[in-house]
Amino acid sequence: QVQLVESGGGLVQAGGSLRLSCAFSGRTFSRYVMGWFRQAPGKERDFVAAISGGGGSTYYADSVKGRFTISRDNAKNTVYLQMNSLKPEDTAVYYCAKSPSSTVTSRVYDSWGQGTQVTVSS
Repeated sequence: QVQLVESGGGLVQAGGSLRLSCAFSGRTFSRYVMGWFRQAPGKERDFVAAISGGGGSTYYADSVKGRFTISRDNAKNTVYLQMNSLKPEDTAVYYCAKSPSSTVTSRVYDSWGQGTQVTVSS
């Protein structure tokens, strides 16, 4: 049974930074592609970023490329999302998720955290 718990959300001014963390409980964390998604009020959940099991491959949505960085620490069973140069349009609930696939471009995810709120004020 996999459990994902996000933390690190909060309120930040435009141009600021936040780092989200996602703690993974379960077996063989390093086998899995991990991803971050976000959902703004009244909108669908959107893909943000993904990272391969070993951390050597990453993949980003165009809207965050160059501003956000996904990383992982397999010794700590944790995946991170460093968010810089935040914009009001980045305001959303951010979710981490586990993929059963081995490719970072997969959009198939089968376990989800409860989400953490990020609010960017203008």
